[in-house]
Amino acid sequence: MTNVVNLRQARKARTRTEAEAKAAANRVLHGRTKVQKQAGKAEAQKLARMLDGIKRDE
Repeated sequence: MTNVVNLRQARKARTRTEAEAKAAANRVLHGRTKVQKQAGKAEAQKLARMLDGIKRDE
């Protein structure tokens, strides 16, 4: 025989794990110091300038 699964409990467990994953992602995004945020922004701007510089005009 198979095990009986309570669907309500399974749904709640799935929701809980999804919320934990989202919280971990938010901690990574928002849990940085001001200097780290500025460094990331400067790097993104540098990459954008580099890509703009190598674009070909058609």
